[in-house]
Parts: sequence; structure tokens; C-alpha cells
Amino acid sequence: MMNISGALQLGFIYSFLALGVFVSFRVMNIPDLTADGSFTLGMSISSLLALNGHPLWALVLGMASGAAAGIVTGLLQTKAAIHPILAGILTMTGLYSVNLFIMGGSPNISLLGKENLFTLIQGLLPAAGKNGSRLLGLFLLSAAAVCVLAWFFRTGLGLRIRAAGNNEQMVRSSSINTDLMRITALALANALIAFSGAVLAQYQGYGDINAGTGIVIIGLASVILGELLPFRISPGLSLASAALGAVAYRILIASALYFNVFPAYMFRLLSACIVALALSAPALRRIYDGLLRRKRNKQHAGPH
Repeated sequence: MMNISGALQLGFIYSFLALGVFVSFRVMNIPDLTADGSFTLGMSISSLLALNGHPLWALVLGMASGAAAGIVTGLLQTKAAIHPILAGILTMTGLYSVNLFIMGGSPNISLLGKENLFTLIQGLLPAAGKNGSRLLGLFLLSAAAVCVLAWFFRTGLGLRIRAAGNNEQMVRSSSINTDLMRITALALANALIAFSGAVLAQYQGYGDINAGTGIVIIGLASVILGELLPFRISPGLSLASAALGAVAYRILIASALYFNVFPAYMFRLLSACIVALALSAPALRRIYDGLLRRKRNKQHAGPH
């Protein structure tokens, strides 16, 4: 039960990461690799401010810093005409130095004994206990994020962002500023990703400069797992599926560790394989259909 509780808590923390990746990869169809840097950026700012006694401001400013990172990537893509993948790599690379600077040149910051988001939640819900208050608080934060995003994508700005992601050429012909839509979407996506890192820092009690390495793959794996759920019939439910995908991902990892299916260091490889299979599914389906057609043609041709 403790393993399941911990997996659920981490799943809700990573649900913000999954939501951010969903916005960039699914809503806007942009391969954004800024996530590795913005996740650590949120973590480093959260660690620094929580260390100095400002755990709530740490989350707000961590989220704002992620939005700023997304804006930089968006400007590189739209104004400097840099390829989206390369723009994300450039921002991510630059953020490594920024994160080290924020952390005072140290690769990690310990928050042991410092007040954080979860001590505040536990103070508000003493009857739920440590694990219960953490789980309830994270669930409410994740559910609130899904609800706010679902509402946002029904507003005029949200509909324009969705339209730009669906068909940028058509939207541009309708006199909508597609560059602004792209920058806004990337700012929103990286704000959510940085918020995930900020919450994780206070949850685990330290910030680590290498925490964001390969984090975009975890986010993609969570989104893809969420897409296996059968009720994605509206934008709101698609967002909920992405969040639940993060929870499912953490439960799978916890279960595999409990039953010694894989060693812990193999899970990034497993995540990469899941993403690779999902992204290559259309091509694999075409190959499979082609093989079926050849087999049918041979059967119809008969022996000569």
C-alpha cells in the first residue's frame, strides 16, 4: 500500500509534466525539447526559494520561469526561423548553465527540515496523516490543472491555439497571428513542466541539476499511455487522459520494481521504446497492410 501511495503521489506530480508535453506535442504538434531544461529550471528555483522560507512563491516563480523558457524557444522558432527541435535544444543547453547559476554552482540543494508545500498541506489536513494529505493535495492540484486547461482551450485564445496546431496555414490565412499562438502554447507547456519540477523538488526534499535529463521521454510515454484509455472524446477528457497516463506510468514502474521485472536503471530505455513504438505505429501499420495485400494477391493469383 505504501508503494501504491508513493506511486500515485509521483504520478500526480508528473501529471503536470504530461499536460505540458500534451500541449506542445499533441495540441500544437511541435517537437519541443525545452522540457529537459524547463523542468530543472522549475526545480532549481523552487529549491532556492523553499530553502529561504518561501515554498508557495517557489511554485509560482518556478512556473513563471518555465513560461519564460517557453517564450525563448517560441521566439527562436518564429522570429529567428530556427527548426523547432534545434530551438528546443538551444534553450535546454543554455538553461543548464542558468540552473547551475540559480543553485549557486552546486549540483544539488537540500531542503531537509525546511517548510514546504507538503508540510503546509499536512497542517491543513492533520487528520489525513502524512501520506493521505500529500495524496489528496496532489490529486486536487492535478484535477484543478486539468479543469483550468479544459476551460482555457474552450476560450477564444485556446480555440485559436488549437486551430493553429491543427492547420497553421489555414489559420494564418484567417489573419490570426500564428507566431503568437505558437509562443503562447510553448509558454503554457513549459510553465506546466516547470511546475512539475518545482513540486517534485519540495516533495523529495532536494533539487538536482540532472533531474530533467530525458524527462521529455517520460512525458511522452505518459501521454501515450493516457491515449490508450477509451474515453478521449473531448479536449477536456484528452487532458484528463494525459494526466492519468502519468499516474499509470508511475504505477507500472512501481509494480515492475516490486516484482523485480526490470532493474531501476532500465526504465528510461523502456520509456524510449514505448514512445518509439507509438510514434512509428502508422509506419508499422502501413508495412503490415502491405504484407497483407501481397499475401492476398498471391492467393488470388493461384499456382501457375
